[in-house]
Amino acid sequence: MKTQYYTATSIDGFIADPDNSLDWLLRFGDGSGDTYSAFIAKVGAIAMGSTTYRWILDHHIYPDADHPRPWDYTQPTWVFSTQELPALPGADIRFVRGDVARVHAEMTEAAAGRNIWVVGGGELAGQFHDHGLLDELILGYTPVALGGGAPLLPRRISEPPMELVDVRRDGPFALLTYAVGSAGRS
Repeated sequence: MKTQYYTATSIDGFIADPDNSLDWLLRFGDGSGDTYSAFIAKVGAIAMGSTTYRWILDHHIYPDADHPRPWDYTQPTWVFSTQELPALPGADIRFVRGDVARVHAEMTEAAAGRNIWVVGGGELAGQFHDHGLLDELILGYTPVALGGGAPLLPRRISEPPMELVDVRRDGPFALLTYAVGSAGRS
């Protein structure tokens, strides 16, 4: 079981533009190819921040959304937020506040040996890292530079350095996988 931060990023390290838009990314499709299908099949629990959750509601779930569709996830999803957010009928969404370490234990139990996916954003992934709970980064580098926006990982992570464990092409993306901390090291 691994806790993984799997996300797309611009080549200059942003996961959303300064207006919190993903239009720059969606022009490449919805990301539902073979790589994503293989990844999500191994996920047993999901963590996301409130900005990510709201973006999904506004752009995919609500009837007036840009690309309306139902909730994508069958896995239990923990949404970390300090504010009240609307629930989705029929979706296993658990709203939580506070320490990610406490919640990670619940997520690990619910995942039942499968991986935990930190969907985003970067600040939430950073909190998992700060507690020594982030095992892997899977980054889909997109051939655009945004010049600003929401950072991929707003932390300095240099010791120990991450270990590059896989590089491959996935359509227009360069998909790089890094082991974080002592994960994957011999």
